[in-house]
Amino acid sequence: MSFPRYPKYKPSGVEWLGEVPEHWGVVPLKHAARLTMGQSPSSEECNTEGLGVPFLQGCAEFGSISPLPRVFCPVATKYAEHGDILFSVRAPVGKLNVADRRFGIGRGLCAIHPTELVESRFLTFGLQELAKALLSVATGSTYESVSIDQVGGCALLLPPPSEQRAIAAFLDRETAKIDALIAEQEKLIELLAEKRQAVISHAVTRGLNPDAPMKPSGIEWLGDVPEHWVTRKLSFAFNTIGSGTTPRSDNLAYYEPGDIPWVNTGDLTDGDLPSCERRISRLAIEDYPSLRVYPAGSLLVAMYGATTGKLGLLGFDATVNQACCAFVGNDCIRTRFLFYWLLGYRAQLISLASGGGQPNISQEVLRGLRVAAPELSEQRAIAAFLDRETAKIDTLVTEAESAITLLQERRSALISAAVTGQIDVRNVVATEVA
Repeated sequence: MSFPRYPKYKPSGVEWLGEVPEHWGVVPLKHAARLTMGQSPSSEECNTEGLGVPFLQGCAEFGSISPLPRVFCPVATKYAEHGDILFSVRAPVGKLNVADRRFGIGRGLCAIHPTELVESRFLTFGLQELAKALLSVATGSTYESVSIDQVGGCALLLPPPSEQRAIAAFLDRETAKIDALIAEQEKLIELLAEKRQAVISHAVTRGLNPDAPMKPSGIEWLGDVPEHWVTRKLSFAFNTIGSGTTPRSDNLAYYEPGDIPWVNTGDLTDGDLPSCERRISRLAIEDYPSLRVYPAGSLLVAMYGATTGKLGLLGFDATVNQACCAFVGNDCIRTRFLFYWLLGYRAQLISLASGGGQPNISQEVLRGLRVAAPELSEQRAIAAFLDRETAKIDTLVTEAESAITLLQERRSALISAAVTGQIDVRNVVATEVA
């Protein structure tokens, strides 16, 4: 849908705004709203037991519209009131939510309360545009931030009140349509992920022949497998199962000149690894017996931390750090088949992990894992089938993600055009009301 422009424009006096409708005003945000910069109490004064008011340090608890608080504070000194717009002043600068109750706010937030000069919904949309301007001036060596003076001094466009209401009504309706389309694509991605998981799990435990006779696998949570499949411990199926280490960082000779790829768990993406940016030197290999070069085709499994259970198939010879467990292929189980087997049953794999804060899977646990598998030719056929089927699903996911990106860009462009007066929606709204 295309929209007309306003009949007459004037210079706004603000570089990033350019020309604006002739009858619109341009004022600093602080003249149209009351701003309250947050202040943070000590962490000892906060709790998760519900004592005091809900407290927001920054935008970490922001929801789709309003925050979902987890922390409370009986001694908060700065507050956002019901209906205030919560504006993130620390990275990510410009993220917005609307307060649905009274909140204590910390240094990462600014509460913006509209005056009689500006309609609340119009201001909410307008702030989405102002956030772009503030991002260009955000500073900070550790994380980007903006000051209350920068927020308050940002230029806000002010149409007449009736026009503000018309623009807000138009954007409410149009963004709701776009959001519904985005939700449909997100739901499609969820369904595709479920289908992908189901296809993998079925193939690596039932095979490709639906008429194959079945037998108990001997693994309680796995159930039946084809009668001719053999269940083995990975320690018996692989001659080489190992890990690596991290050379001392204070010895540059271990890293420069670095000509040997060195894979960390952050490199694992549940797929093929075509390259690796990290490198270590041959001196590191010589000085650290736990470092060895694993051949292309080896399967890596993340054992520690937030990436526990992540997988990667090496497309090149490489060494690894201590958080990776490497399986080198042999004549019992192909690493590509094991890759899909572990991908299909990652939940069961992670359930074997131990540790308090973050799960850890030891190399001993992985060695003791029992896997049911057919002969090598059937493993290759299953892996090839899954390569094809997952590629088809991944293509659909990529298309859905691209659609979401385009819809988000359309949403942002529509808001920008409406709140800066680049399109005139007054007649659109008036016609629909009539």
